[in-house]
Amino acid sequence: MARKIGSRYTAHQILGRGSAGTVWLGEGPDGPVAVKLLREDLASDQELVGRFVQERSALLGLDHPHVVSVRDLVVDGNDLALVMDLVRGTDLRTRLDRERRLAPEAAVAIVADVADALAAAHAAGVVHRDVKPENVLLDMQGPLGPGGSHPALLTDFGVAKLIDSPRRAPSGAPGARASATTTRIIGTPDYLAPEIVEGLPPRAAVDIYALATVLYELLAGFTPFGGGHPGAVLRRHVTETVVPLPGIPDELWQLMVQCLAKAPASRLRASELSLRLRDLLPLLAGMPPLDVDEPDEPEPEQSSAEPAPEAESPRRRGVVPLVPGSATDSNRDTHTSMRVPGPDELAGGALGTARVPRPAGGHRPGSARHRAETARKRRLALTAGAVALAAALGVGTWLATSGDEPPPQDTKHSTPAKP
Repeated sequence: MARKIGSRYTAHQILGRGSAGTVWLGEGPDGPVAVKLLREDLASDQELVGRFVQERSALLGLDHPHVVSVRDLVVDGNDLALVMDLVRGTDLRTRLDRERRLAPEAAVAIVADVADALAAAHAAGVVHRDVKPENVLLDMQGPLGPGGSHPALLTDFGVAKLIDSPRRAPSGAPGARASATTTRIIGTPDYLAPEIVEGLPPRAAVDIYALATVLYELLAGFTPFGGGHPGAVLRRHVTETVVPLPGIPDELWQLMVQCLAKAPASRLRASELSLRLRDLLPLLAGMPPLDVDEPDEPEPEQSSAEPAPEAESPRRRGVVPLVPGSATDSNRDTHTSMRVPGPDELAGGALGTARVPRPAGGHRPGSARHRAETARKRRLALTAGAVALAAALGVGTWLATSGDEPPPQDTKHSTPAKP
């Protein structure tokens, strides 16, 4: 059923639902558009509406071939909406779910497009803060690029920033002081830069870290620090180093390591990353997807960091709804909201928690699956040994008893006795 969005737009059908709102296929004065209608509880938050209006000029000013442009921001009664360009295609998460891993050439070409988009945004003073496959759209009507990749466009600029702000209690109200000092994290755990986890303000470098994580995921089929409890994921970002991917060219790996550095100043700028990635494309031409399997699930661990709701998709660990009780869906516009862990929570364990890629068909040493497989092989070996021992004992028994019997007579070749 069609509904009016402000005075200039009409929303005709739902394209997807997410934790922040609903995306509609709409119509405006200049033709088809995508309308992201934010949740009513967000629209009723006057403080958020104020930030929404403040971000208007910055968001409307982002004009780049690899950015899904925001055409308008609508505040009308209970409606709070972003009107965006309509991209005829799919999101990168959908492609990744379908193919599991991409060939290096296609993965690097897509990430280079996104780096171009970030370079334009950063030059305009805008930090995305939620770079992930769900927020990368592939234009299926655009020309094919290296490795058969479709043009990639980055969307949802400003959404995380609009939502991410501590609510201030009225002056003198109970809890006002606590509210002002409470620091929370808004984002998707698998892609959060260490400085965000430590409570520092997000700068342009957080987008580079997230984009390098996306590149790792496109190549491997899993993120370097994801898996398990969201609190454990946040801790890995701070305490663990990324594990090399087998079969990846060293030049590409060193570039990824630099962009996944714990120190923001050590990472490349978006424009530098784009140039370096495009320089590597000839080296990657024709390479097949990497042959690695996803690491085994980490052992369950407790974290005092406040978790997000438990409704998670098994294939997208760490991607959880912002709203308690809501489930993730095809739109995957999802975040987690949790307090910043304390220093003791980020200290890590003695054994570490890094996710180690393993060769196809194998299990990570020390993992639950590896221990189960080792136990199974031990049982098989014991069973085989018992069978061999039983067979040996059986032969020995036959030899021992056969000595008491006369040898059989061969009547066919025997010589008759003389009379």
